[in-house]
Amino acid sequence: MPDKMDAKKLDFFKKLLLKIKSQILGDIRSMSDENAGDQSDKGDLSGHAMHMADVATDMYDREFNLSLASSDREILQRVDAAIARIDKGTYGFCLKSGKKIPEPRLRAIPYAEYCLEVQEEMDRGKGNR
Repeated sequence: MPDKMDAKKLDFFKKLLLKIKSQILGDIRSMSDENAGDQSDKGDLSGHAMHMADVATDMYDREFNLSLASSDREILQRVDAAIARIDKGTYGFCLKSGKKIPEPRLRAIPYAEYCLEVQEEMDRGKGNR
């Protein structure tokens, strides 16, 4: 395995990952609170039924928020895995090839699991299905 990252850089990336994790958890909580609030605001006191377009918009918004939350949870899992790799001393190395992931890639995507070559290969494979 190539040279490991020095402790100062590992600390930088761990703090960055923890910050991302905190932001995602805040976003998920916020979306959850919004959806809970939306449910309690549905009672129309005028006795009139909600317009179908309003119902459709509400449903779309709810599904969109659920989609975002799902995406956030996936990223959260990748962030947690990256933090675990820092703790194990394997952070910054491609999970498939074992090559060192370049620092600019890690700065852009701190939870990157693969080097760019392997990621591109995997993405091309997904497109052929």
